[in-house]
Amino acid sequence: MKKILIILAIFSPIPAFSMHIMEGFLPAFWSLFWSVVYLPIFVWGFRKIKQLLVEKPELKLLLALATAFAFVLSALKLPSVSGSCSHPTGVGLGALLFGPWVMSVIGVLVLLFQVLLLAHGGITTLGANAFSMAFIGPVFTWLIFSLSNKMGVNKKVAVFLAVFVGNMATYVCTSAQLAFAHPDVVNGVTTAFYKFVSIFGLTQIPIAIIEGLLTVVVLNLLSDHVPMRFDFLSQYKKRA
Repeated sequence: MKKILIILAIFSPIPAFSMHIMEGFLPAFWSLFWSVVYLPIFVWGFRKIKQLLVEKPELKLLLALATAFAFVLSALKLPSVSGSCSHPTGVGLGALLFGPWVMSVIGVLVLLFQVLLLAHGGITTLGANAFSMAFIGPVFTWLIFSLSNKMGVNKKVAVFLAVFVGNMATYVCTSAQLAFAHPDVVNGVTTAFYKFVSIFGLTQIPIAIIEGLLTVVVLNLLSDHVPMRFDFLSQYKKRA
């Protein structure tokens, strides 16, 4: 556990003049739209967390670790597109450990703390940021890992691929959100989407690779040192 805390300390956030989709950058319609879309996802995820902690209360510490991991990594900002930024998401670890529904709630808490403590993101854009980072990213992470597992891919490779794809899926979604909100004056949403994706890709691909490798390292440490019975970690240790 000490090694894990050292890794988190190394990646501790520093002040940056960049954000998720920032406060006021989305028109009122799109802010409301993404909030309404995300509300049932959040409610269902909250029920899943309650069920998990009732059945396995010993997982509270591991859940807290996944939350801290997401908070620290997603607080590392690299300016990318006007009104947004590139950064690790950190939600892949929790998605693998607990599933995407649990991370749909954890991700909102992470985003909310960043709004209040670091001025990253915004209250009006919380629904949009949560949909891309706390739902789309974890869903793709879980799907890619499950598919790779069924195909017999090495566990470490499967984790890396899952986190990489989940990270990139988040930014494809963010690019789509920005394109719908700010379409190209001449060619509309499609051209705007390609512009956002191409700019994001320059910084996001290496970031996604680093996050994938870091997640593998953390899972290796957890599988070796966490003194508890947990299905995912025990299977990961056996097959990695």
